[in-house]
Amino acid sequence: MNNNQSMTEKEMLTDLLNEEKYLVKQYASDMTESASARLRQVLLANMTECATDQYSIFDQMRTRNMYKTKPSQPQEIQTAKQDMQQLKNQTGI
Repeated sequence: MNNNQSMTEKEMLTDLLNEEKYLVKQYASDMTESASARLRQVLLANMTECATDQYSIFDQMRTRNMYKTKPSQPQEIQTAKQDMQQLKNQTGI
């Protein structure tokens, strides 16, 4: 096995993207299980920072045609808005 092989830029960015996505999920899970208001604030700040980093990596990949996305259809957007409004009405949040 050749140990001199290096990762491509796409592989590195994909790895970073996956790690940031994992961290966002982990911080969200830990935050919802914490009873300490201060700890929740710290976890939320960390989660927000990871989400920002994740988006930056995603955007770099998207602009370099390394991450394909499909445009959202107006009906899909409207349906998502209606679903979220219904959930908000049901939960009062």
